[in-house]
Amino acid sequence: MSGGDAPKRKRLHFKFSCRNPSVKDDSLHMGGPGFSRVVFCNDSDRYEAGLLKYSGNYVRTTKYTLANFFPKSLFEQFRRVANVYFLITGCLAFTPLAAYSAVSAILPLIVVIGTTMIKEAVEDWGRKKQDFKALVKCEDPNANLYTFVGNMEFEEQQYSLTPQQLLLRDSKLRNTDYIYGVVIFTGNDTKVIQNSMDPPSKRSKVEKKMDRVIYLLFFIMFLLAFVGSIIFGIATRKDLKDGRMKRWYLRPDDIDIYFSPKRAPAAAFFHFLTAIMLYNYLIPISLYISIEIVKVLQSSFINQDLKMYYEEADKPARARTSNLNEELGQVDTILSDKTGTLTCNSMEFLKCSIAGIAYGRGVTGVERSMARRSGSPLLDDEGHIEDDSADRKSSIKGFNFVDERIMHVNEATGMITYEAESPDEAAFVIAAREIGFEFYKRTQTSISLHELDPISGTKVDRSYKFLNILEFNSSRKRMSIIVRNEEGKLLLLCKGADSVMFERLAKNGREFEEKTRDHMDEYANAGLRTLVLAYRELDEEEYKVFNEEFTEAKNSISVDRDEVIDEVAEKIEKNLILLGATAVEDKLQNGVPECIDKLAQAGIKIWVLTGDKMETAINIGFACSLLRQGMKQIIINLETPEIKALEKAEDKAAITKASKASVIHQINQAKAQITASKGSSDAFALIIDGKSLTMLWKKMSRTCF
Repeated sequence: MSGGDAPKRKRLHFKFSCRNPSVKDDSLHMGGPGFSRVVFCNDSDRYEAGLLKYSGNYVRTTKYTLANFFPKSLFEQFRRVANVYFLITGCLAFTPLAAYSAVSAILPLIVVIGTTMIKEAVEDWGRKKQDFKALVKCEDPNANLYTFVGNMEFEEQQYSLTPQQLLLRDSKLRNTDYIYGVVIFTGNDTKVIQNSMDPPSKRSKVEKKMDRVIYLLFFIMFLLAFVGSIIFGIATRKDLKDGRMKRWYLRPDDIDIYFSPKRAPAAAFFHFLTAIMLYNYLIPISLYISIEIVKVLQSSFINQDLKMYYEEADKPARARTSNLNEELGQVDTILSDKTGTLTCNSMEFLKCSIAGIAYGRGVTGVERSMARRSGSPLLDDEGHIEDDSADRKSSIKGFNFVDERIMHVNEATGMITYEAESPDEAAFVIAAREIGFEFYKRTQTSISLHELDPISGTKVDRSYKFLNILEFNSSRKRMSIIVRNEEGKLLLLCKGADSVMFERLAKNGREFEEKTRDHMDEYANAGLRTLVLAYRELDEEEYKVFNEEFTEAKNSISVDRDEVIDEVAEKIEKNLILLGATAVEDKLQNGVPECIDKLAQAGIKIWVLTGDKMETAINIGFACSLLRQGMKQIIINLETPEIKALEKAEDKAAITKASKASVIHQINQAKAQITASKGSSDAFALIIDGKSLTMLWKKMSRTCF
């Protein structure tokens, strides 16, 4: 894309992996269960490649194909009991029993089924429209989206492959124009397809209720036909007397099996079939087609409804499956994420604590909500403004490293913009720039900054070399990098949650711990997302040993590779010196409190998932009207002193037993509280942490919840 004053990106071309390669042949687990896949890249002429039989690269997301459309669509149509009935009566219309022509019975059925099939075809077509030589050794196909174990042998060197090198289907390139890739999983072996299910045949509650009504009409119709056939059989048998017909004027000239008094049971049976055809108007054939027309019109109105149009993203509402239009009014539970759904996912660096001093001013949306609830006047937070001494400037440097981001330069204006894996990291870099530490260049192995000299007031160029990145994951709850500065010093810089960071501080690194904790509590109560930052200086020998173990762990191929990497990282992420804490705000989207309030008034139960601390989550719940004044809170968590002591002792069996007992006790207390409030108008809110929810879902019976 080119032209005009469009900003151009400073492109950084990366190799397949920036980790150190290894020539070690780690084949201990290869060939065993779960580790048998081998891929020859651009080398299909090899004899071994011809022996490998894997799934093709074709996958289908539509419900129908040209080959199966008619049989599958007909099967779907005749799942409707009324269509089966009209097909039977249409077939019977070709017999002499019919009181009307076969065309008049079959043609409406063909029109109804044909119209519905055309609608299905149009909707399915809409879904369809939306829709170097190396050796790679990796895990077998599986449904886990968050792990990938393998390595690549390229030019007699070995590179580890991790989830960061794995591009899943529907991935979008943002920070580069192109990539080089190797197809590892194809067709039904891909992770997305293994996690997907066949498109279900969706039927609304109204349609299912219609079937029950039709069954009732069937019963009435069969009852009428049965009673009529019994009376007809009795009358036919009694009609013959002394060899003559009493009601000869009602009999055809040629008496056959259908009207023979000598075969009255058979005549009654055939009369039953005739009655079924005569009474078929009890079930209107236009019922389904009328509803289909209404649903198509409803879908058109939904698609054109301006009140359901999202102007910012230029996205109107889309009714993709018209069969479920009426289900919109039957929703009783909503599951929602917080970040990006209730909030804007646009982070603003609002406050921070550096060396025990709180910086930043401003009032958050949560604080405004708290002030409204308490009826107290809202006072602006003036923050703390002090002279930045050299030692605090040194501390601020630590805020600038522990993230992964890409910079873009508008060559016309020289303005630098940043993109990061998460909005939090972009907020950190922007905030650092505002206080004199501007990130302006990054390569595969280094980062360059403009640092404001506290003495001369001029900008000084600094360069830092990247050595290792210890990635964030949900169990570690932290991320670290190891860099070498211009003086040759090795620094480990770490950011993470307070629950894992404070326990890794050295004895001489806790000077500001108490004040930092107090500041973080204030930030959490204000609804801000907090992180703790710390660092330590490494000696060469310690780093050398760590790097060897880390490289070996990264290049290993085993099912427990991630655990081994975490164990290696655990050895060096200790004896840290506290720098401070950050606090960023993710503002609520406009109209969220009003929307949730209306949903609650409609009796809809709302579940919100968030990764925030429990105090922060509760305050945000009040801010977005998920929690309301006077609502009784049922809090279930495992943050008890007993369980924390067991976690420090690393006694997994005791932790599981104590956790289960604690959760059961808390649930029983909650049930008793709810039972005692029956008959009253009390409203309850359940607040449960991730550990307790996992315990309930995996270790215990769900019925107790």
